[in-house]
Amino acid sequence: MNKSPIGVLDSGIGGLSIWKEIVKKLPHESTVYIADSENCPYGIKTEKEIYRLSKRMVKFLIQKKVKLIVIACNTITVVCLDRLRKNFPNIPIIDTVPVVKTASEKTKNGRVGILSTKQTAGSKYQKDLIKKFCKGLRVLNLGTDRLVPLIERGVVSGIKINKILKEELKPFIDFKADVLVLGCSHFPLLKKEIGQVLGKSVQVLDSGGAVARQTKRILKSNNSLSDYEKSVHLLYTTGDPVRFKKVAEALVRTKLKKVEFVDL
Repeated sequence: MNKSPIGVLDSGIGGLSIWKEIVKKLPHESTVYIADSENCPYGIKTEKEIYRLSKRMVKFLIQKKVKLIVIACNTITVVCLDRLRKNFPNIPIIDTVPVVKTASEKTKNGRVGILSTKQTAGSKYQKDLIKKFCKGLRVLNLGTDRLVPLIERGVVSGIKINKILKEELKPFIDFKADVLVLGCSHFPLLKKEIGQVLGKSVQVLDSGGAVARQTKRILKSNNSLSDYEKSVHLLYTTGDPVRFKKVAEALVRTKLKKVEFVDL
């Protein structure tokens, strides 16, 4: 048994969609969540800057004595996962990638859509993933940087979001995709609205459940699972903690005890 917490990092609020699945799947585990809200979004930054910022969060979590780190951000995953694993070899680091393998199994008409940030959509990492798991399928892989800033402000419904979603999702509708993969951890917070635009004939997938299951598998294989009855969840942000808590609670529909400011 290992009572040390699980570390989760993201550029902002979006990673809470994955954090929530981890808490649900592993109720005896404590967690430490760090959001670099001050520098969100990451999708519009250079690879050098993304690595510098994400490395700070990894170091912070290691200082908190976490036993495993979950990168709850597709942009960080595709830009610098390998470098982070190389430079921090003593701690398991789990990546967050679009569930394209699941999508390839779910599609009935052989047409899969993937919606990510532009940085993620254009990455070699994601393109290689598509080639590996989607052989013989038609894949439309598109990115947008319009949604994350709105989600960070708590805007996940209404006229403006609906207008943007209709514009961003139209290519997938024209493509006749019957499965849409959400390749950004922020986007599951729009899952209901995305489903309404696409219609019931399109299945919308996110990676939260898969990441939680992978976390459990690795902890089990390392004999690091906790059976401690009282779990503790610590949340930190580089931005305004009061604002982060208010927006986060509304989006993930979970009461958060406290969010603390951290100066990385």
